Amino acid sequence: MFLETKDVVKQYACHLALNKVSIQVPQGTVFGLLGPNGAGKTTLIRIITRITAPDSGEVLMEGRPSRSEDVLRIGYLPEERGLYKKMKVGEQAMYLAQLRGMSKQDAHRELMIWFRRFDIMSWYNRKVEELSKGMQQKVQFISTVIHNPDLLIFDEPFSGFDPVNAEIVKNEMLRLKNEGKTIILSTHNMESVEALCDNIALIHKSEVVLQGRVYDIRKEHRPGIFRFRLYGNSFDLEHPSFTLLSKESYHEFIDLRIRKEEDISSNDLARLIFDRYEVVSYDEELPTMNDVFIETVTKDTP
Repeated sequence: MFLETKDVVKQYACHLALNKVSIQVPQGTVFGLLGPNGAGKTTLIRIITRITAPDSGEVLMEGRPSRSEDVLRIGYLPEERGLYKKMKVGEQAMYLAQLRGMSKQDAHRELMIWFRRFDIMSWYNRKVEELSKGMQQKVQFISTVIHNPDLLIFDEPFSGFDPVNAEIVKNEMLRLKNEGKTIILSTHNMESVEALCDNIALIHKSEVVLQGRVYDIRKEHRPGIFRFRLYGNSFDLEHPSFTLLSKESYHEFIDLRIRKEEDISSNDLARLIFDRYEVVSYDEELPTMNDVFIETVTKDTP
């Protein structure tokens, strides 16, 4: 395991920010750190990056306790953005790269690669204040990854991006993952979670309430709903083993959404329909991560 937190606790005055939070982040994966506002995600990130220390518990990197020098192995893009508005873009990026331990020569070489990749070479000598929010986001993304860290932490990295540039950043994150980097993604964008994340942990009210592989979690929360497309113009079957949720005509087909009862298997439900109708296609409807998120954080709400 590349990164682990074990029973991390953090208290601020009368607020318990984290209560025995344990997560496991495998090497070379994208790990989604999810939760509603105020759940404790940012506090956990600050502990992992050694900005602050836990009251108890520990952070492990590659199986041993995290050390101060591990900070140079981390690239962190916080949700609260900040660039020096009056500095030139290239000058700013060089400064941030050197803060991360790079020589001037290495920093310049890598910046040329990244600026060309993000198609912002023409902005190298322009002032930061002249850039749009999305362009500034590109500069900050580059500054996060420029020193080739082993662990990348992105907090709401798609904020401020239009769909085209958001897709560019997603592809860059996947490329970095394929190069062996380990990525923690903190976001409220559940579509990005499904597109990028291998595993997630959901923090709610300062505790981890859900953790595991994205696909496994979606399967565990499946509501037993199946979609059938039938050839023909009629469906009049009633049976105690299922509830018909919707029926819509589509050209020469009928599309059905059916929720099965717990006492019938998926195979038996399919056989029931297949024996009576000409089925063109059918599949099980898995919940989205947005569905899972809402269900998990609201289930204890009156």
